[in-house]
Amino acid sequence: MAMVTTTNVSQSFGDFDLFTGISVSLPKDGKVGLVGPNGIGKTTFLHILAGFMSPSAGRIHIAKGTRLGYLRQESAKAFSGRTHSVYDELLLVFKDLQQEEARLRQIEEAMADGLAAVDMAEYSRAQERFEQAGGYDYTQRIKQVLTGLGFDEQSSQLPLPHLSGGQKTRVLLGRLLLEKPDLLILDEPTNHLDIEAIEWLEGVLKVWQGAVLLVSHDRYFLDRTVNTIWEMSRNGIDTYRGHYTAYTQQREAHWERRQIEFEDMMARLLKELDYIRRNMAGQRTQMAQGKLSRLSREVAAIHAGGLGVLADLKSKGWMQTKEIYGLDIVASTVGELHEQIKSLRPPSRMPQVHMHLQASHRSGELVLRTHDLEIGYPGAPLFSSDNIELRRQECAALIGANGTGKTTFLKTILERIPPLSGSVTLGASLEVGYFSQAHEGLNPENTVLDELLSHQDMLISEARNYLAQYLFRGDDVYKRVSTLSGGERGRLALSILALQKANFLLLDEPTNHLDILSQETLQAALERFQGTILMVTHDRYLVDRLATQVWELDDSCMHIHEGNYQEYLAWRERKTAVLKEKAAMARAEAKEARRLKNNHNGLSKNEQRKRAEALAAVEAEIEQLEKKLANLSKEMEWATQTESVDKIQTISIEYASTEQTIETLMEKWETMAHE
Repeated sequence: MAMVTTTNVSQSFGDFDLFTGISVSLPKDGKVGLVGPNGIGKTTFLHILAGFMSPSAGRIHIAKGTRLGYLRQESAKAFSGRTHSVYDELLLVFKDLQQEEARLRQIEEAMADGLAAVDMAEYSRAQERFEQAGGYDYTQRIKQVLTGLGFDEQSSQLPLPHLSGGQKTRVLLGRLLLEKPDLLILDEPTNHLDIEAIEWLEGVLKVWQGAVLLVSHDRYFLDRTVNTIWEMSRNGIDTYRGHYTAYTQQREAHWERRQIEFEDMMARLLKELDYIRRNMAGQRTQMAQGKLSRLSREVAAIHAGGLGVLADLKSKGWMQTKEIYGLDIVASTVGELHEQIKSLRPPSRMPQVHMHLQASHRSGELVLRTHDLEIGYPGAPLFSSDNIELRRQECAALIGANGTGKTTFLKTILERIPPLSGSVTLGASLEVGYFSQAHEGLNPENTVLDELLSHQDMLISEARNYLAQYLFRGDDVYKRVSTLSGGERGRLALSILALQKANFLLLDEPTNHLDILSQETLQAALERFQGTILMVTHDRYLVDRLATQVWELDDSCMHIHEGNYQEYLAWRERKTAVLKEKAAMARAEAKEARRLKNNHNGLSKNEQRKRAEALAAVEAEIEQLEKKLANLSKEMEWATQTESVDKIQTISIEYASTEQTIETLMEKWETMAHE
């Protein structure tokens, strides 16, 4: 059963049609990624579905009782007038539960004091309702969400007015996840999250028990969270089954099929028009007039909503289709019909960047080598690095949290900032091309055309043709750089980079602000590139497709991992397992040290025995709970394989609760062990 259905939804602003003819259906368990070029109207469409604005035309049906939750792309003005903490804001989600909890405590206190008669059956039912509503684990759920979204104990107590725009967005996302709406609408939810938080959110959305509709430029995120892609254009939405990569594999065949369908339709329409023209004045006039009326309706319907409307016309009839799509004018003469048929436009592909990266010459085999390198500024070191060796045609991906020094590292390689210590050696015959995240090399006072010409002399017509490959067409070339959007600035910077014909590319967040099609074009150009690449990026999809080395910047140290991104992830999993094993060994060693200490601390044998028994009891409980975690993990794996959503949710809550209990017991054990 569909939770949301739209029919021929359109949005116009004056004479400008932002989009038309959107007819889609979202099932109650659907997980949909909405993709399309920047400026196509994705956010506007989400606003319409969320009820924040009305469409210019069309219908929207939302199933009765459906609860919607919407995360805006920007939330700087959120929480106006509220001064309480982050934790208290999330606690408001459970206001009713807190009131019910207080009522139960009052009843229990009355029972204990014997001050009032209590209906035990009603008390039992109230307890059951409280438990089913999550009354015994809501504080743990809040802590899980806060931790997952990157709020530690200290930052979760920050007052809301002290938060940045990105932090406010994360708090709003946390509220939505705790509220569990039937339909979760997310507009660029990964914008203000680090990799750990994104991976946590991916896990949450995988087991989400409602519908999800999200807009995201993060292709890796789409691959791991959705099972349907809606591709949005000016003329509607096309639906593709599967995640993002599946969508890219289907898209070409889909476009070819649409082109063939259009050509077949045009051939049929013209053939029937020819029949009408030849028989309108003959013995078959009545039949020709009937065909004229039917064909005129078909053509009018196609103009309103595309080829897909013909199915509605056939199943629902003319009157209902006319009302749904607002059809008023149909051709009444052969001449009018001919003109309407000729004005039908074939399906058009979305505009796409055409980019080619060619090196002017081949570099030496060794491209970059460092030794005992330390990056930073005098008095403010940022990180030290493993020794690096990058060779021709390799691609290194530098990953790490914001503010750790990645851009500073690139500027050190460019010799704009000296290293604090160690050495950086560049290879022979290198031509370095640098793409800056901030695009500070662009002159904000220049027009797009002037900026390009300042980097390479060429004829105006040649420059305009070149810029058209990067989607700067017509008067776009006369826009000032200062007025460009982030995506436009990125495309201009890439067009200039391509002119340099460098054989060693230093790329600082090259896919930032680019729409998905432009990201795909850049990726394809980099895959064909015959030089060497060092890229700083949060784009895991790009890293997964290109990287031959992964350089991880963490805890003031850059570690070099030979191999691709999947090999890096496997190493990270092994590292986590080793840390857990070391923690277990540390507990065992502490236990033995405690035993030896007790033998020499003057405690009586009876006191030593009682202390040992108490610690042993805690250790036994921890051991049992760890076994329980292992079993729950196996159950989760089975539930995931069988797609048992209810079971997954139940196990997830129990797993989290068990982990918290183990953590509490570990703290208790540490305290007892050092008394």
